[in-house]
Amino acid sequence: MSQPQPAAGAPIERRPAKALLASAPGILRRHWLATVLVIAGVVLRAVTWMAYHPAIIYIDTLKYLYGAWPGSDPIAYKIPLRLILAFGDLGTVGIIQHLLGVAMGVTIYVLLIRRGAPRWLGALAMAPVLLDAYQLQTEAMIMPDVWFEALIVAGVALLLWQPRPRLAALVLGAAMLGASTGLRQVGEVLIVPLLVYVVALGGRWRAVLKNAVAVTAAFSLAVLAYMAASYARSGHFWISRSSTSLTYGRMAEVADCATLKIPAVERPLCPTKAEQAKGPDWLEHDAAGPYRSLAATLPPSLQGHTDEVTARFNRAVELQQPLRVLAGIARDAVKLFALTRRTSPGDTPIWRWQFQGNFPSYHPYIFVRPDGIWLNFPPSGPLHAQSIRKLSPAYGGPPQVDADLASFLRRYQLGGGYTPGPLLALFVITGLAGSVLLLARKRLPRKAIDLAAACSLFFVAGVAILGASDFFEFSWRYQMPAVVTLPPAGALGIAVLIAVARKSRTPAAGDAVPGRAPELAAPAS
Repeated sequence: MSQPQPAAGAPIERRPAKALLASAPGILRRHWLATVLVIAGVVLRAVTWMAYHPAIIYIDTLKYLYGAWPGSDPIAYKIPLRLILAFGDLGTVGIIQHLLGVAMGVTIYVLLIRRGAPRWLGALAMAPVLLDAYQLQTEAMIMPDVWFEALIVAGVALLLWQPRPRLAALVLGAAMLGASTGLRQVGEVLIVPLLVYVVALGGRWRAVLKNAVAVTAAFSLAVLAYMAASYARSGHFWISRSSTSLTYGRMAEVADCATLKIPAVERPLCPTKAEQAKGPDWLEHDAAGPYRSLAATLPPSLQGHTDEVTARFNRAVELQQPLRVLAGIARDAVKLFALTRRTSPGDTPIWRWQFQGNFPSYHPYIFVRPDGIWLNFPPSGPLHAQSIRKLSPAYGGPPQVDADLASFLRRYQLGGGYTPGPLLALFVITGLAGSVLLLARKRLPRKAIDLAAACSLFFVAGVAILGASDFFEFSWRYQMPAVVTLPPAGALGIAVLIAVARKSRTPAAGDAVPGRAPELAAPAS
């Protein structure tokens, strides 16, 4: 007997909390694979949090706790950091960052299921962010990277929550992606996937244009809001001022100075072959490198104009030797897809992003003594002089490490507890396939079109972020956004291919079906 339906306009009775709790076992059984992955992710994060107290302090942590190297990076991370430290310590920051990691995995799963992907594909997409040991280590560091990833996932989720998002959802999603720029400057490139997605949604050209203008305005306003805050705080209307030095590392590494036509004043920026072999990170940061030594070679009229001279050198390499630049970027980009994680000659050492058996030190800036964590501030730090001080006791007290848990995490990480490079390559291939199929949208079923549009947003976001990062230098730290963009893109691409394959196997009306007599043709009129 059918259940009576509520009258039109009658309020829908909410299910009591008791009924929801009663249905929970069934939901968990239905989504058993995702449940297992979430539990594993929570356990790994609990182990990570207990292994290192109060948290892992990295070199760049000095920027956010003490204002070292002012202007070298965006500083929006200080906002959540100060809010958390108002009631907790760095260990509390670690807990919240680990919770963000789990939340990103759950959001990716729910989003893919909501868009019609099979449950096993949703689980495949969420597994990397939940289980990757490099992601765990990133969450344990006092660094903005996890918040950057979280804004990407949150912004994409807003954009994809409905197959045909309303203007308000487009604006809010674009604003969140724009706000990510305040955490890492590379977030600027996320305007590209935004516009690609607006076009992928299709519709009349006036609607596409209106949506494109709306997301561009929302994205730009979020960036401008951060720059205005930077101006109010520091007197400089910028995202950061490190783009020139970052670009120099790449340009100097690939430059053929024997054929490069530049003025004599820029010639000291040309590295030797031995210096080029040390890679972009060394060329940009080392005191003995050409960039840091440039000021001593400049004439009095150019003193204080190091960045302008360097910018002209960078531009010369880009214009005169573009193929060398592209080759250098491509050489680094494919490292993500290697079977194993290792440091190539000239790369930032991978050990910085690996768990250690003791409390991590990053000499000469971060080192550990029995009485606490000590910080070595450079001359450009907040005191304008070389200084050494102990990390404030209010941040969590002396460092402690559980050797057994730390050893387990290290074995897990070095023993294959990370997203395999070939799997990421597969995600790139299927994500590209799912996105490209949008070009044949007139032949696709509606479900495949919606899946392909979602795929294109994740895919272009991942490619844009990773490509822009590799333009400057390769670092395993800068590859971490791959775990929240490429797996969902690849899983959605597979879902598109499945939907297209099922459509091709569905017989059209009037086609012969095995086991059934064919329909008689209608007589001609």
